[in-house]
Amino acid sequence: MQETFQSFIEKHDLAFRHDRILLAVSGGVDSMVMLHLFREGGYRIAVAHCNFQLRGEASEGDEAFVSAFCKEHGITFHSKRFDPKNYARENGVSLQMAARDLRYAWFEELASKEKFACIATAHHLNDNLETLLLRMTHGAGLDQLTGIPVRNDRIIRPLLFATRNQIESFAASKGINFRKDASNDTVEYSRNFIRHKVVPLLKEINPGLETTTADTLAKLEGAHELMTRGLEQLKDSILRREGDTWYIDKNILSFLKNPAFVCYECLKPLGFNWDRCVQMAQAFDGQPGRQFFSESHRAVIDRDSIIVTRKTTLHEEILIEEGQDKAALGNFRIELKIKAPKVTSDSNVAHLDLTKIIFPLSWRKWQKGDSFFPLGMSHPKKISDFLIDEKVPLSAKDDVTVLLSGGQVIWVVGYRIDDRYKVTPATRKSLEIRFNYN
Repeated sequence: MQETFQSFIEKHDLAFRHDRILLAVSGGVDSMVMLHLFREGGYRIAVAHCNFQLRGEASEGDEAFVSAFCKEHGITFHSKRFDPKNYARENGVSLQMAARDLRYAWFEELASKEKFACIATAHHLNDNLETLLLRMTHGAGLDQLTGIPVRNDRIIRPLLFATRNQIESFAASKGINFRKDASNDTVEYSRNFIRHKVVPLLKEINPGLETTTADTLAKLEGAHELMTRGLEQLKDSILRREGDTWYIDKNILSFLKNPAFVCYECLKPLGFNWDRCVQMAQAFDGQPGRQFFSESHRAVIDRDSIIVTRKTTLHEEILIEEGQDKAALGNFRIELKIKAPKVTSDSNVAHLDLTKIIFPLSWRKWQKGDSFFPLGMSHPKKISDFLIDEKVPLSAKDDVTVLLSGGQVIWVVGYRIDDRYKVTPATRKSLEIRFNYN
């Protein structure tokens, strides 16, 4: 196993003998074999041990065992005690996830402080098999079915080539002492259930399950690489971004056999989950205007596109008093100044005749039934019709706001002022209002 271990490290460029390597050692057979292999390989190593205090005297015994081994062999030993139950309670996660978060956070902190090149954990081929089965059970995508990575930033896993049986046989042949964790024998946790109940049944069908799993993972990793490259090219054709707005070409998506998957890959970074993307794809042929939400974004099915924008939080209405120079409505901001009369073509700036303004001004989202006299027109127009004529996308309509004076709309903010309040040659002072979005 020593030669295979060394070859695996070299093949994947995991570490060099001059590197300082931090080994995560629990005292179990896997980590003690890893410690033995690194020692025999002549690497510069130190040990990190986590005491989660979950098994009483057994946890204390694990720490004492690893500490004594390191002292006997002149290996630097680091240990830390954690309270995963409290962490799980405060963060709303499982006990196993709490232990994982605490463990890796400390490893990274220790590695940065002590200048370790990498952190080695003792995950092996059976861990990879169990992870694959667990993720498949929970409906994972292809990116999660490639198994535990050999390297993940500073974390390296130099035992992923070995099965549990190979590790245990090696430990017996070399007389490597280790501690046994009785909690690994229960089926209380999902991973243990997979290990003790599911894998033995699958091995009745295929005794070489670990080996074929390694082959399957290699194929999946290759498939994922090809898919990623192809998807990036497809995104160039269907995905367009303008500022904080994303447009996905609905017409091209409709020709694909699985448009929901492409939607998911495009919108996953914006918080949209698989179920939401399936619903979007099913709405392609329906009436435009269907909306779908993630925590941070809104997607609207328009005629030719899926239009995705950031969600904005707009209060019902705010009042702007005379002399007030700034105001905010959700993520929107306006600045107000009294200036000499001026005409501008910038739709985000309004110049209004100050003598016609009645304070306080009211600023709110536009509502059905709102109307105004668009600049250049002598008759009123409903704002709903105005937005259609201006070809305002469905996704943007909900974010349109209006500024009112004396109950009358004086500005469809960011679009058009009311003709009755425009600056004329008779105007002596104007109210300049600048609109921007944070």
